[in-house]
Amino acid sequence: MTLQQQAQAIRIVCGAIVDAVKETGDLGAPGGVLYAVLQGNLSLAQFEQIMGALVRTGKLLREGDLYHWVADL
Repeated sequence: MTLQQQAQAIRIVCGAIVDAVKETGDLGAPGGVLYAVLQGNLSLAQFEQIMGALVRTGKLLREGDLYHWVADL
C-alpha cells in the first residue's frame, strides 16, 4: 500500500468514526464500543492515536469514556 493509499484509508476511517459519533447525538459514543467495531483492523494503540488526533483537532470531544461530536462552525 502506498503512502497516499494509507493516508486515504486513514481519512476514511476518521470520517466513519466522526459520523458514527455524530449519530449517537447527546448520548455520546463509548470508546470501547467504537474500538470493538474496529479492533479487527486496528490495534488499540492505533485506535487511541486516531481518537486522540480527532480530539486534538476539535472534531470530537472526550468526556471520560464517551466521545461527542463537535458541530462544525
